[in-house]
Amino acid sequence: DTLNFEIPIVVQYASTDLGDFLPKELILHQNYPNPFNPITLIHYDLPEDRFVNITVYDMMGRLVKTLVNSSQTAGYKDIQWNATNHRNEPLSAGLYLYTIQAEDFIETRKMILLK
Repeated sequence: DTLNFEIPIVVQYASTDLGDFLPKELILHQNYPNPFNPITLIHYDLPEDRFVNITVYDMMGRLVKTLVNSSQTAGYKDIQWNATNHRNEPLSAGLYLYTIQAEDFIETRKMILLK
């Protein structure tokens, strides 16, 4: 006797181009949560490898803390900030600005620290 059967074969092609998974443009997102106390997360999308600088300023324009100052690979990034200054001292409640600079791209957003 002869036994006949069929086995379905599914062939899927996966892209190996990492560009399919990378951001299309550099974006600085609004921190979350906002308002916050005392920890917040800052998200940013980096479409290509770049030197990135992310800084926090008070409303008088004084530098409070540098969060990122390094070369970074492309991707979806985030950095946590615990509302401290460059000496790791807690900050008072208020409005703060955070800025990203990556080569010729600069963007600033506001965040509110509640106590």
